[in-house]
Amino acid sequence: MLKAKTGKTQWRALGAMSGTSLDGVDAAVIETDGTQIFEFGESAYREYSSDERAVLTKALGQWGGENALAAAQVVENAHVDVLQGFDEIDLVGFHGQTLAHEPRGRGTCQVGDGRVLAEALQSPVVWDFRTADVKLGGEGAPLAPFFHFACAKWIGLKDPVCFLNLGGVGNITWIDPSKSAPEEAGALLAFDTGPANAPVNDLMRERLGLTYDKSGAVAMDGTVETGALELFLAEPYFSRIPPKSLDRNDFSEMINLVRELSNADAAATLTAMCAAGVAAGMQHLPSAPTQVFVTGGGRKNPVLMEMLRVSLECPVVTVEGVGLDGDMLEAQAFAYLAVRVARGLPTSGPMTTGVRALVGGGVVTSPG
Repeated sequence: MLKAKTGKTQWRALGAMSGTSLDGVDAAVIETDGTQIFEFGESAYREYSSDERAVLTKALGQWGGENALAAAQVVENAHVDVLQGFDEIDLVGFHGQTLAHEPRGRGTCQVGDGRVLAEALQSPVVWDFRTADVKLGGEGAPLAPFFHFACAKWIGLKDPVCFLNLGGVGNITWIDPSKSAPEEAGALLAFDTGPANAPVNDLMRERLGLTYDKSGAVAMDGTVETGALELFLAEPYFSRIPPKSLDRNDFSEMINLVRELSNADAAATLTAMCAAGVAAGMQHLPSAPTQVFVTGGGRKNPVLMEMLRVSLECPVVTVEGVGLDGDMLEAQAFAYLAVRVARGLPTSGPMTTGVRALVGGGVVTSPG
């Protein structure tokens, strides 16, 4: 199962991610020893059909029952569809689909059984990444920061930077790449910044029958309602000291704040709320970053990107500008984390999830 290349033990790992935007499954290969990135491999995307998306949407916020079981089946089938197209894989990292996330309450719930994938793919699968972290007092999210640290090293950065992921929920990772490892004190700080694409997607679906605001076309014609924006920023979450995390629906009442606005003004206001949440989060960083690298679907929205550039006091660029793939970064992250789990290395720590001590989350399941 292990491969010796370039004098190091190297794994060809395949990661998969189905995010809170409910658009589909990203899958990507990296070659790594769980510390260093050696090479980025091929990738693929499998979109959810409208029927599948409806099943997943119906199950959001639920912790079990028939809807959750139906969602699990959709998630497992979609993952098998896309993952079976890859060859010569040593290990699969399977995140599953988050239905509910309440780390200070009931815990966290991702559907999708790694045992099903292990049998279907005939490959070892690492899954259930978040439970161990939550049980030890952590938020269970975000989990990509250790990978973001490896990316900063791969790029060759020396000064503090941020990776900003804008999926359904926004999360930011502050990185000091002068440190030798992600678990080293002062190397990382990570937390959810607030809602990102999810409220806009929900608005588009409710009012226009669209899955998202493509290229920010609807928001581009709108005006931000400053009163709604001020109410949003008054939420206690933004003053809470990180690490901290959110469920996709924690800010679902945002839709009510723009209920009386036109489609364009509502989209512009929800988009501004995403940018404002990021700007509010910058006050919590250990030091000002030299750059912010944006990944996730939000980077394709020019309205949102311009709002970020105006509100942040440093250059804001997409990760493509430094040779990374913003569509696949989270899938690559779970490939990387799978190798760390298999090697017994930590995947989260006090400054990424608030967990009491370094922890390696995840369960390894082999076929049979």
